[in-house]
Amino acid sequence: MTVASAPSVGPLGYWLGCFRKYATFEGRARRAEYWWFTLLNVLLYAIVLAVGFGLDSATGGEGVIPGVLIVLYVLAVFLPSLAVTVRRLHDAGNTGWFYLLSLIPFVGGIILLVLTLQAGNPGPNQYGPDPRQI
Repeated sequence: MTVASAPSVGPLGYWLGCFRKYATFEGRARRAEYWWFTLLNVLLYAIVLAVGFGLDSATGGEGVIPGVLIVLYVLAVFLPSLAVTVRRLHDAGNTGWFYLLSLIPFVGGIILLVLTLQAGNPGPNQYGPDPRQI
């Protein structure tokens, strides 16, 4: 077992594991890996936004600093977020192209949410071995 495929332990381990597999769209991701990564990204997004507004108010800026920090953060987590979502879809036996459903206004995000909440297929599927058994 390589370092990149070693199982992650705990929320921070899952989050860092997604960055170790930065743009790996092959394989499967457990629900825990996907949801811990998503939760920590939301929390970090809020922290980056708060720091940005704090710096902006301290320097008397006009709202540019929070926007720049958020854009940098979103660019940094875009590929890992996309990759872990595709791997999560693979775990339930769905193609990664289902991610494009999120582009449908209103219902697309709900459909993607339901697909990421589904339990993964037990045992191996066409996308790889069961991540719970690794």
